[in-house]
Amino acid sequence: AMEGGNLTELTDLEQRMTPRSRLLGLDLGTKTIGLALSDAGRTIATALSTIRRRKFRDDLASLLAVIEEHNVGALVLGLPVNMDGSEGPRCQSTRKFATNVSEHIEIPIAFWDERLSTAAVEKTLIEADMSRKRRGEVIDKVAAAYILQGALDRLSQRSLP
Repeated sequence: AMEGGNLTELTDLEQRMTPRSRLLGLDLGTKTIGLALSDAGRTIATALSTIRRRKFRDDLASLLAVIEEHNVGALVLGLPVNMDGSEGPRCQSTRKFATNVSEHIEIPIAFWDERLSTAAVEKTLIEADMSRKRRGEVIDKVAAAYILQGALDRLSQRSLP
């Protein structure tokens, strides 16, 4: 169904992951990539770090280091779908990034429709009254955690009887 052997549906991820490996959530911005990591039980997402985007080769190297260090078994990329469900240029660049990454890694990659995620995170942070500068520094990895948590919740619903 999807081009690229490693791009898969979220619901097919777990059968392709090694036991106790973690999910890595990505919030892909133009300047940064927010990262979030699941626990080995794949129930809780935690904001991890932010990669400052440079050349693709550099971004890939940073990503590979994180995958290696944290026993990551799959990637979940937030897909910034428009409110009406249509896909704009940001979705296209996210899909292209995923395709490019999939050519260099063995682990599967899935997308998660992140509608509202960044907005919801922003609202939460404003309610916590964080300074604007600080908010700019944490928003990406928090958004990645929000994306990943949504995906984990979806996966846990599937495994219920």
